[in-house]
Amino acid sequence: MSSIKYKDQNIELAGVELEVGDNAPRVTLRTKNLAPVEIAPPGKTQILLTFPSLDTQVCSKQAKETNKRLTSMKNIEVIIISMDLPFAMDRFCATEGIDNITTASDFAFKDFGTNYGVLINNSIFAGLARAAFVVKDRKIVYKQLVEELMGKIDFKDLELFMHRNYGYPLN
Repeated sequence: MSSIKYKDQNIELAGVELEVGDNAPRVTLRTKNLAPVEIAPPGKTQILLTFPSLDTQVCSKQAKETNKRLTSMKNIEVIIISMDLPFAMDRFCATEGIDNITTASDFAFKDFGTNYGVLINNSIFAGLARAAFVVKDRKIVYKQLVEELMGKIDFKDLELFMHRNYGYPLN
């Protein structure tokens, strides 16, 4: 079991800790419109970004940054995953003009958080730890777990990985 920090407090993460090279669990989540979205389908490449909640300053900023920076990657599905209700995600995306990426909710069953080892456990904070995964052909090929709850995903590191391994231009 892995953990992250909030200031000096350790926060345990529930579920299976995945590493690069592991099989990516297949999970079905719901988009902001309640449509199903499959995580780790065969033959696809996905960038999966998890946030505690879109309704926080850091998460909101990162969602907007994702909408601008990662959508130029063709043939790759970019999905932001949180435990916000799909209806709240819909309002957030409409208000913030986020229309280039998919948002998906793990609220109902917590399958993603549990199967990917990013579910915040035994804490006043509920939700998912901030992390980035790249899944290609059902394998984890990249993982970044942000160690501080209020920290940010290192987009430069993710973009460099995508550039080196898939030829995507650097922003």
